[in-house]
Amino acid sequence: MKNKELTFKVFRFNSDTDYLPHYDTFVMKVTKDEVVLDILNRIKWEHDGTFTYRRSCRHGICGSCAIKVNNKPTLACKDNVFELVKVFGEELILDPQDKSRAYKDMVIDKKPFWDKYKKVKAYVIKDIQETPDFENIVSPATNEEIDEADYCIQCGNCYYACPSVSVNEDYLGPSALTLAFRFNADSRDEGKQERLKIVDELGGGIWDCVKCNECAEACPKELNPIAKITKLHNQVFEEGLAKNNIAVRHSVGFKTSIKKIGLLDEGELVRFSEGNCGVLKHIPEAIAMFKKGKLTLPWNMPESKNLDEIQSLIHIASTAKFKNI
Repeated sequence: MKNKELTFKVFRFNSDTDYLPHYDTFVMKVTKDEVVLDILNRIKWEHDGTFTYRRSCRHGICGSCAIKVNNKPTLACKDNVFELVKVFGEELILDPQDKSRAYKDMVIDKKPFWDKYKKVKAYVIKDIQETPDFENIVSPATNEEIDEADYCIQCGNCYYACPSVSVNEDYLGPSALTLAFRFNADSRDEGKQERLKIVDELGGGIWDCVKCNECAEACPKELNPIAKITKLHNQVFEEGLAKNNIAVRHSVGFKTSIKKIGLLDEGELVRFSEGNCGVLKHIPEAIAMFKKGKLTLPWNMPESKNLDEIQSLIHIASTAKFKNI
C-alpha cells in the first residue's frame, strides 16, 4: 500500500499563554516514503502555522529534531512513518522529549542537558604549543579504544529516556557520561583523572546508573551508552580512584560472590555492600523474596559445578585490583 490515512495526536503547549498542555488531532494521508519530520512539516505548512519544533540537517547528524512517537525516542528525520505504524498502529502520538520541560510544542528547555556536558568537561584537556612543530596523530588502533563514542550527536534521546534522570536531577545522564568516556579514551587527553573524579561522585555519577538499558534502546546511532558507563566504572578502579562506599562495595560484591561459589548470593551481596546492620533494614524484602522462592538462605546456597572454570575466567578478566575495600 502506497498511501494510508493516519491519525496524529500532537502535543501542544505554549508556556507564554497556556496553563496546561493539550493534544490536537490531525488526520492525514501519508505516503510510504514519508518520515516523521515530513509529518511535522506538513502539520505546520498545511494545518497550523503556529506549530513549533526544531529541525536542521535532515540527515540524522545534528540531533535537532529528536522527539517521541508513542513514547519511543526518535529522530524525526530518520524514522519512517509506515514502520512506526507496524509497531504502534494507525494512531501516532507525537510528544516532545520531556513534556515537563516543554517551552512551545516540541521545543523544550535543554539547559540541564547541556549543563551536564559542561560538568564532565567533554573536550580534550592538554597543554599544547600554539604553533606545534608536528601533528598529534592518533593511530587507528588507539582510536578504536574510543569505541564509537565520538559519533554521539547530542540529540538527548538517551538522556530523556533514562529513568534515573527522571527521578534525580543531579544525575549526569548517559549522554554526558558517554562523552566523558570518549575523552578519557583519547590518547591526546590529560584530563582523565579529573574527569573520573567528577563522574565517580555518588548521587550524580556512574554509580547511579540502574543498568536498565533504556539509553541503548533510545540511541539513534546505536552507541550503547551503558557500555561506555561500564567502562568508566572500570577506569575508576584501574586509576585507583574507587572509594570505599556502598556503591563501590556493591560492585565489588558481585565479583566476590561469583568468585566464591560461582553464583550470585543476593543476601551476601547486601551484607557485603551495607554491613550487618544494613541487612536488618532489608528483612521485610528478604522475607517477601523468600516466600516467592526468589531468595536462598546463606547456608543453602549451592556451589557451581564449574567453579574452577569460573574462578579461572575471573582471574583472566580482572584488570584492576580493588583498593581499600
